[in-house]
Amino acid sequence: MEGTVIKIAVTSKGTDMDSQVDPRFGRAAYILIVDSETFDFEVLDNKENVNALKGAGIQAASMVSKKAAEVLLTGFCGPNAFKVMQAANIGVANNAEGSVGDAVRAYLDGSLPLSDQPNVEGQW
Repeated sequence: MEGTVIKIAVTSKGTDMDSQVDPRFGRAAYILIVDSETFDFEVLDNKENVNALKGAGIQAASMVSKKAAEVLLTGFCGPNAFKVMQAANIGVANNAEGSVGDAVRAYLDGSLPLSDQPNVEGQW
């Protein structure tokens, strides 16, 4: 991974790197798209998905895919969103916690591995 710059999507309760990771992928308040080298980031407002009756994860996954993120760091990713992420070749690391910056550093240093399956049922 050394020297390779990637875009990392992180679910967040706020709009900066010190914000806490939001454990709910589809219903996260915000998704930050972070540059792995500079830690510059773009904030995606996810409010239209927060109160969606269904499909929030799929919509959020589509939004992340459109931003060309290569990895998603979140707490919990359900099966439908996980499938969309896999189809878009976006790796998913579940069980992210702490601040957005902490989660990105944990992923980059290898202590937050990618998951091979969703870790919650749908409609969580």
